[in-house]
Amino acid sequence: MKVKNPVLSSLCLSTLLLAMSCSSETSVESADSSKLSGAPNEIKLVTLDPGHFHAHLVKKSIYPQVDPTVHVYAPSGPDLQAYLTAIESYNTRTDDPTNWEMEVYTGNDFLQKMVSEKKGNVMVTAGNNRNKTKNILSAVEAGFHVLADKPMAIDTDGFEVLKEAFDVAEKNDVLLFDIMTERFEISTILQKEFSLIPEIFGTLENGTLENPAVTKESVHHFFKTVSGKPLQRPGWFYDVAQQGEGIVDVTTHLVDLVQWECFPEKIIDYNTDIEMVTATRWPTELSLEEFTRSTGLTEFPDYLTPYIKGDVLEVYGNGEINYKINGVHAKVSVIWNYVAPEGSADTHYSIMRGTTSNLVIRQDKKENYKPELYIEPVKGTDLASFEETLMQKVSALGSKFQGLGVVKVDGENSWRIEIPQAFRTSHEDHFREVTEKYIEHLTAGKLPDWEVPNMITKYYVTTKGLEMATK
Repeated sequence: MKVKNPVLSSLCLSTLLLAMSCSSETSVESADSSKLSGAPNEIKLVTLDPGHFHAHLVKKSIYPQVDPTVHVYAPSGPDLQAYLTAIESYNTRTDDPTNWEMEVYTGNDFLQKMVSEKKGNVMVTAGNNRNKTKNILSAVEAGFHVLADKPMAIDTDGFEVLKEAFDVAEKNDVLLFDIMTERFEISTILQKEFSLIPEIFGTLENGTLENPAVTKESVHHFFKTVSGKPLQRPGWFYDVAQQGEGIVDVTTHLVDLVQWECFPEKIIDYNTDIEMVTATRWPTELSLEEFTRSTGLTEFPDYLTPYIKGDVLEVYGNGEINYKINGVHAKVSVIWNYVAPEGSADTHYSIMRGTTSNLVIRQDKKENYKPELYIEPVKGTDLASFEETLMQKVSALGSKFQGLGVVKVDGENSWRIEIPQAFRTSHEDHFREVTEKYIEHLTAGKLPDWEVPNMITKYYVTTKGLEMATK
């Protein structure tokens, strides 16, 4: 049954989903998942169990190579309803509306139905992580390319399944790729750019456990606004057995950036290039009132009972991993608070320590909660000479980043890179950029040589870190 402009009313939508679950729609000729040329409407999307808002952010834009008809396979319920409502909002917005047409199948056998019908060639998944890794394996076994939200594995058992999925993807000549939006954040891009300029950065320090060469910290909030509306999270988001702990969730981005920035386009083998040092995790406490405000649920579901202490829910969203990558000490950490203070937002801190200067991203009140890149020469540096060289290098980068500037910070021996507003795309925009990059890979017929081994290494670090933290 085709759904064009799905009804927004909860009652009508629920009735519609019930009707679709009873549909006995027959199989159609499966879409070819082999070589893609980049032709219009050549990519046929299938969405599996869209339980996270990232599933619809991929479709906030349209792409010439992607057919507007999307086949959705999911259990009926509020997660699917939220997904369809979001797509409808994109289709009906005044500015630059999309034209997605949703064909929906609901039923407990949604995975098997997707595989047997094979109505698309690219599967997108973002939702409950309990079965995500096994679902990914089933998809690549069936010959789907897969674009998956992070995390693709939330524990060491899942890591082993993920390795198998990559092996199967290679044998079936399909591309398995995860959505790494933070590679498209401009302050991070520039941090990487300046780290490649020896006259400014020098070379990367090795660091120590107490003073790592690379530190990346991320602060998130359970209650937030997305696309201008308060985000309503599913209850299972607070179950670490379904969502995954923070140490294997958000830190996926951080570990990815350590590899991507410090060793660009280099293959990282977790067997030889990674040494795990320490890991820890701790909970965020939520009251029932806070849980209700975030989810709309008036009681804690039974599956959260193991995490309720007294009258509060303990969510293990916080964690820290210290490890060595090619001999370089790195630290990644994530913190989940309930809600950001008035006027603030999620924040990111990152430092790369070089022999000539440190490259520091801050996103605090001083920066109006926008990520800003600072360049701080190490002690003993000739500041006048450094400033002259910095001005020259920033000017040279202007050919790539038009309007890029630099200003000395008052009262400090540091400089702030002035980033033109045109490059400050939002987190939501980054989903379009990731999808466009993935389409490039699909058209090329392969991922860069370093991508798959580095994805495997990334999930080794996060899942091994969890294993260490829970012992």
